[in-house]
Amino acid sequence: MTADRTELLNRRTARPVALTRMGFGGAPLGNLYRKVTDADAQSALQAAFDAGIRFFDTAPQYGLGLSEQRFGRAISRFGRDNIQLSTKVGRLLLDCAPHEVTPEAFVDVPQKRIVFDYSYDGVMRSYEDSLTRIGTQSADILLAHDVCAFSQGSQAESDAKVRELFDQGGYRALTELRDSGEIAAIGAGVNEWQVCERLLGLGDFDGFLLAGRYTLLEQDALDSFLPLCAQRDVGIILGGPYNSGILATGAVPGAKYNYDDAPADIMNRVRRIQDVCASHDTPLIAAALQFVLGHPCVKTVIPGAVSAAEVQANVALLDYSIPNGLWSDLRDQGLIRSDAPVPTETTNAA
Repeated sequence: MTADRTELLNRRTARPVALTRMGFGGAPLGNLYRKVTDADAQSALQAAFDAGIRFFDTAPQYGLGLSEQRFGRAISRFGRDNIQLSTKVGRLLLDCAPHEVTPEAFVDVPQKRIVFDYSYDGVMRSYEDSLTRIGTQSADILLAHDVCAFSQGSQAESDAKVRELFDQGGYRALTELRDSGEIAAIGAGVNEWQVCERLLGLGDFDGFLLAGRYTLLEQDALDSFLPLCAQRDVGIILGGPYNSGILATGAVPGAKYNYDDAPADIMNRVRRIQDVCASHDTPLIAAALQFVLGHPCVKTVIPGAVSAAEVQANVALLDYSIPNGLWSDLRDQGLIRSDAPVPTETTNAA
């Protein structure tokens, strides 16, 4: 199942981007929260490739270029033509003094500071810098990164970044790169579906990387956004299937939800989901990983990993056999929405 292919389409030319059902999310290899050795990073990437994973996603933000550099060393072994690659624009990495380094949640990073820039020149420079760090001539998918309120700190700042993207030429840069054939598809990588819906009203996007906003815990995107994606044949790359951790660890002390300690209501809901999973002899983490792929607009899911063992565990979770009754019990108990597609229905419909 891991190596099964789906397609994200360039909506202007119907040029397909073939994505494996599981991809590799590159944020952890930027030393997210903790240092990862180069040896472990390369072992994780190699294990993913050996398991049949062919879609790899990274970004300048991830370790201030460290993730992209690590991807580049692996891709030189894999062969660029053998994988699909996405990276992101919107953050320029500039040399700086040690006290100016802006690592965000990453540790042991290069001496760089981040400058947000969604202008035409900013997008083009960001893309060219990424290609230099990765050591390749092109990417397949290019995503405007973090124009959402969650990442920008407020709705007003999100609105300003969206205006910059369109008024100062960033969107034009993306479409020029796509129309020239330099890249195959464009979109945005964000933490909120609402801004994706807004972007669809402003431009012609092929897909979105949506992190954490369509999961076993959250299905509000079914109200309007995912139906719009289905109507317009827009694909979703699903990041954050565990809501920052709690759907992987369960409702344990210190469990994380949305990058923070999980509140009591989320802990209680997860305990109820865990009870249903346990009654069907299914690990919560397996249900969380497979659930998101039940929606036909979700083309791939990209859990992160920092070692070969974690990659192999993710692959096993995706292949875990889940009884149909688990999904129906979750529906009956109001723990997932009644209109949420589940993997068995998607498989049967195909």
